[in-house]
Amino acid sequence: MIVRLFGLAALAWCLGFAAFMLMLPEPLAPNTTDAIVVPTGGAGRIDRGIALLRARQARRMLVTGVAPGVRPIDLAREYKVPVTLFSCCIDLGADAVDTRSNAEETAAWVKTHGYRTVRLVTSDWHVPRARMELAAAMGPGVQVLGDGVPSTPRLGTLVNEYNKLILRRVALWLGVGA
Repeated sequence: MIVRLFGLAALAWCLGFAAFMLMLPEPLAPNTTDAIVVPTGGAGRIDRGIALLRARQARRMLVTGVAPGVRPIDLAREYKVPVTLFSCCIDLGADAVDTRSNAEETAAWVKTHGYRTVRLVTSDWHVPRARMELAAAMGPGVQVLGDGVPSTPRLGTLVNEYNKLILRRVALWLGVGA
């Protein structure tokens, strides 16, 4: 009996993981939102956010999880954009250290600005959990659209992210750490 339960659990995990991998979010089609949120940590994320901002797909952008001491001029130089873009339209958040604190930092920023729609720009494999965390932190009044930046993660990264997604979803269902 126990062996069958473990077998069913393993089968459910494998099928869920396969669905997770097959349904990695792609970049969104042009769709204007109030704001763009970009958690640091993956290649192409900030580039995509800046491109969307320049294409007027949002009014403002938050880069959350920026290392302490990083200044707008530093990012302007690295991404070859005018520093005026940062002064008018890009905020840097340095309080977050992980996906959950990214969501908390973003929720406070969204509330301050009164935004109702947010485009979350992050690595394709990270979108499901980051979107879930962000939606939980902000509540039902804000729509979160996931915009996946294509990547080529290792299998171990995908397995780790899928396990985190499952564990965090269960924790949210149970009200633990919400």
